[in-house]
Amino acid sequence: MNQQLTFTAADDGLWQQYNQLATRAYGHRIADITHLREHADLQVALRSGRVVAGGLGLLVDQFFGGAPVPSACLGDGCVAPEERGEHLATDMVAQRLQPLIERGAVISTIVTSSTGYARRLGWEAPVDVLAQAVATDELKRSFTGGDFEIEHGRTDETETLQGDLARQWNGPVRRTSWWTRWKQDKSDLTAYRFARPGHPTAGLLTLATKRHERHGMSLIVHDFWAASQPAAAAMFAFLGRHNTRARTIEFRRGVLPPYPTLLHGLRHHHTTAEAWHPWMLRILNIPEAIRLRGWPADLTAAVPIEIENETGDWGRWMLQMKAGEAEIGPTQVEGQASFTRRQLAVWYAGGYRSTPSARMAGVRATSDKALSTLIRSTTELEPWLPDHF
Repeated sequence: MNQQLTFTAADDGLWQQYNQLATRAYGHRIADITHLREHADLQVALRSGRVVAGGLGLLVDQFFGGAPVPSACLGDGCVAPEERGEHLATDMVAQRLQPLIERGAVISTIVTSSTGYARRLGWEAPVDVLAQAVATDELKRSFTGGDFEIEHGRTDETETLQGDLARQWNGPVRRTSWWTRWKQDKSDLTAYRFARPGHPTAGLLTLATKRHERHGMSLIVHDFWAASQPAAAAMFAFLGRHNTRARTIEFRRGVLPPYPTLLHGLRHHHTTAEAWHPWMLRILNIPEAIRLRGWPADLTAAVPIEIENETGDWGRWMLQMKAGEAEIGPTQVEGQASFTRRQLAVWYAGGYRSTPSARMAGVRATSDKALSTLIRSTTELEPWLPDHF
């Protein structure tokens, strides 16, 4: 194609053009392009004044090590079918990231089925992502609600609970009021809160339903936040009470937390799981991403490491951790462990749960002690991203 490409932030007219392009490229309407108009950054590529590619970017905090880290979350990107095959998507990603980096993003997260393409650009998946389903009758037979009371609707207390629980994992978004409204409006969610009499709210459940043509409904869980095992059991028991209307409870991809309450509670393990494309993480600014993350308060260490940069060269860094904080800077000391850009992202998210898993992922180390220290430093909390964008 002869006409030169230009890249720009979208004005109202270009937002509308991109909405039309995305519908054509995806084969269906992308509702988020409308829902996120006030909150997202949209960068587009133009050829002869016509939008031929683009994508949304959200600047939000994600929790890592219990601390909020500014993240560029990229979603709803596409290239016009007639423009594909010219590496336009790669150029478009750089354009989408730049304004978010200028506003403070030090990491970036995407959710994509094109994992090979994302890996070439420096993203990697810390964990598998599953959608799960279980028979409603099985939940009813396996769990009891105890003395938990159930009330319909959200309150300020449920939002505080969700934020407090999100800090206990590596990856969840620090939700703002607009984020909650966006999800509510998009999926028409119904919320329930769980608490023992006289005690604070201990559980938040949100559901979406769809009527079956002849009888009953589909029931899909969008949020499952429990402060304790009894609260989680009460939430499973409540879902089981829907057995007269819904045969199966579906847990949307990544929504069910990676703890064993369901596994250990079912009388008969008749569940199904479907693998979905994963969330993938990329470190945009190594020193700032390290500084802003939370670290184990009881760990004091200095570990020389080598990290691959975007040109394929390797730099030497000294990682120092003390009293719940860490910093990293250039050094002349030979590294005792080496991370590619992608391996660094997985380590940052706590995706390597042991030294064998790190070594099997290709992480090289000359010191078992150094590698063990590095693994311990990020595995205090588990990786989990239940938020969708």
